[in-house]
Amino acid sequence: MYEEIFHIRISLLHVIVGLGFLALLLVLITSYLIAFTSIKEWIPGYPDGNVRSEIIANALRLDSIEAELDKRDNFIRSLQVMIGGGEYGTAADTIDSAVGTTTHFDTIIMQITEEELAFRTEIENEERFSLGLGIKPTNKEYYHFYPPVSGYVINSFNEKERHYGIDVVTKKDAQVMAVLDGVVIFTDWTINTGHVVAIQHANNLMSIYKHNSVLLCKQGDYIRTGQVIANVGNSGHETTGPHLHFEMWRAGTPLNPEDFIQFK
Repeated sequence: MYEEIFHIRISLLHVIVGLGFLALLLVLITSYLIAFTSIKEWIPGYPDGNVRSEIIANALRLDSIEAELDKRDNFIRSLQVMIGGGEYGTAADTIDSAVGTTTHFDTIIMQITEEELAFRTEIENEERFSLGLGIKPTNKEYYHFYPPVSGYVINSFNEKERHYGIDVVTKKDAQVMAVLDGVVIFTDWTINTGHVVAIQHANNLMSIYKHNSVLLCKQGDYIRTGQVIANVGNSGHETTGPHLHFEMWRAGTPLNPEDFIQFK
């Protein structure tokens, strides 16, 4: 006689539950493989490891480019202030705003001891009529500036009044000469200062010549000391007669040209 070993009763509900459980298990296994293995790279449109590395590298390059652009924009704004005759503090505030701070230089009080003041006065008196400026500490050489024009200074350097240069009266169309060797970094017209020339010299020195009638050089030219770069004029709104407005800057700090050059 036949003996029944075991039996199982399958209903439609059992089939549906079993298939559902199997489908859920397949979904979980597939999700795990896609999330934690390299199989996901076989999916069309999904970036592989090399593409992801390039994306990260490009993001880092973009951050570096943005930082460099901010530096360039700050430099250009500072240069525009120097060339256009604006307020130097404005450019400084703009630069500080890039890092979330604001500096008002008019409110800074520098404490100077009596010994330092006496020493500074002694040095200034000794160097009052010196034509040289020691600005190369590496080899202790001295620059000797060539007078840009010959004339009379009618408006001297006054940092408190934000007059960062001197006004030299001379005859109209007199030749304007470069004070040092350098490269012309700016030649253009501005509303306030007319035809302007800016020359970049070694050791962060810059000389600026404003209110010219004619420019005799162009941006990118290499200029020798004493070379004619323009003619004296009366261009721009901030002038009442033919003269040269001359400025000297070093590393963003204005210098008094009369400390280094005799104009008459």
